[in-house]
Amino acid sequence: MDSSSLWRRYSEFELLRNYLVVTFPHVVVPPLPEKRMMAMWQQLSTVDNFDADFVERRRIALEGFLQRVAAHPLLCQDELFHGFLQDAEGWKERVHSTGFQIKQDSRLKSLSASFRLKKPNRQFEELKSYATDLQNNVTSILKIRSRLSDRLYGLHKIHGNYGRVFSEWSGIEQEMGDGLQSAGHHMDVYKDYIDDYMAEEEQIADQLKEYIYFADSLKAVCRKQEILQFELERCEDLLNSKKLQKDQITGKAPQKVFSFRGMTSKLFGQDNAETKESRAQLISDQITDAEDAVEKAKQNIQDFTDNALKEVDRFKRQKSRDLKEIFISYAILQIKMAKRGITVWTNTKECFDKM
Repeated sequence: MDSSSLWRRYSEFELLRNYLVVTFPHVVVPPLPEKRMMAMWQQLSTVDNFDADFVERRRIALEGFLQRVAAHPLLCQDELFHGFLQDAEGWKERVHSTGFQIKQDSRLKSLSASFRLKKPNRQFEELKSYATDLQNNVTSILKIRSRLSDRLYGLHKIHGNYGRVFSEWSGIEQEMGDGLQSAGHHMDVYKDYIDDYMAEEEQIADQLKEYIYFADSLKAVCRKQEILQFELERCEDLLNSKKLQKDQITGKAPQKVFSFRGMTSKLFGQDNAETKESRAQLISDQITDAEDAVEKAKQNIQDFTDNALKEVDRFKRQKSRDLKEIFISYAILQIKMAKRGITVWTNTKECFDKM
């Protein structure tokens, strides 16, 4: 099958994104569009999945997702992403064979765990706050835009009443009839124009809405850093515990007030020198392993932090460019709509002048 005619279900897009999130944990992976899009200005709870406008809007959004992945310097090199674009058969099986699902399930279990970090990273704490603020601000803009669009939609549709009245009135007037008929025509055109305008505005709103979900991607990166930090702190706690045990065995630190080993010592006597040395050696080996685990955890979190912060910087530059274009497009559309209204009412005035 030619790659240009390759069909993919929404669930396959979800599978691709889940795979990318697990495989590239430090990357701010582009979000997918909603499975069921909201039509804010039509005051409907959801859009029919088989509605032609909905299908086209989601197709455009899914294409945008693929373009973002293709534009990413790391994600675009992934073989399974290439397979998603080119392979008609066997792609899902290849994705599952990577074992990413096991990693994802393990990560989801970690994400669901409640823990408090002793040393949270200030940069990632600020990034979480930034992501929340970004999400709140975009949501607020979309709500304002929705209310404004709803009023504008109703206002334009009411112009149809002008058109109907003018047309009916023209039937009983001789001298004014042509002018009223023409004015009614302009009002009807103005009423019908709002549908195309709203379709354009919804596409701009979809682009802005994407950044609500980009904020979730940012938070996911922060959560992965927290998991790595938590793993480091657990390794450090284990190392400190092993060092304390060794000091207690060698007499450098006092024994616990109550312990199972202390009780057995009282019942059966103190360990001899050979036993103590054996225990000390065992603890020393465990300390070495714990130190290695700490160093590995430190390296993991350092590598993740370096790569993630580069990703965040890249995301912020992309966000600035995108939002600038989105807001300019929205402003141009509003100007276009206002000019259309001026033209309609100017033409209507000329109709009245000729009466």
